[in-house]
Amino acid sequence: METSGQLEAHLLGAGPSDADTDLYRRLSADVTAGVAVVSTRLRNRDYAATVSGFLSVSYDPPTMLVSLYAESRIGEAVEESGTWALSVLSGKHQGTATWLASPGTPLHGLLAQVPFRRGPATGAAVIDECLAFFELRTVSVHSAATHLLVVGEVVAMGSGAEPSEAPDPLVHFGSEFRRLAP
Repeated sequence: METSGQLEAHLLGAGPSDADTDLYRRLSADVTAGVAVVSTRLRNRDYAATVSGFLSVSYDPPTMLVSLYAESRIGEAVEESGTWALSVLSGKHQGTATWLASPGTPLHGLLAQVPFRRGPATGAAVIDECLAFFELRTVSVHSAATHLLVVGEVVAMGSGAEPSEAPDPLVHFGSEFRRLAP
C-alpha cells in the first residue's frame, strides 16, 4: 500500500561526490549495530580492533562475517593469519571499544590495558566478560570497495559474562557508542 507522503531520494552519479559520501555517512550512522572486538595473533603479536560490521551468516555450519578496512593492520593480519576471534561487547566495555577504535593505537602493547584471555582454539585475544565470543577459521575473503569481507567458520564459542548478569550490549548508533540498559 502506497502512502501519500513524498519519498525524497538522492540519486548518485557514476562516481560519488564528497557530498554523496557525507550524506551516506550521515544516513548510515542511523543504523544501530552491535559492537565487538576482532583479534588475531600473528608472529607472536596481537592485533585487535573495534568493529560494528559483523553478522551471523549460517547456523549449519556456524559461520560469521566481519567487515575490515582492507589497508588496516587488523585487516592484513586477519587475512594472513587465517584464524581470529570476535568478542561481542557489553556496556562496561565502552572504554575498550573506544581505545581499539582509535587511530594510531600502538602496535606494541596494544592490549596492555585490556583484560583478556587467550581463546583455546586460536590463541587470539578474547575480551574478559564479553557477552559472547567466537573463534573462527577463515574460509573466504572478498574485496568490497575499501573493505575486506572475511567469512569464518566457528571453531569455538562461549560467553565471558556472568550468568547472573542481565545482558547490557554495547551498540553503535549516530556515530557514537551507546548502551541499551538505563
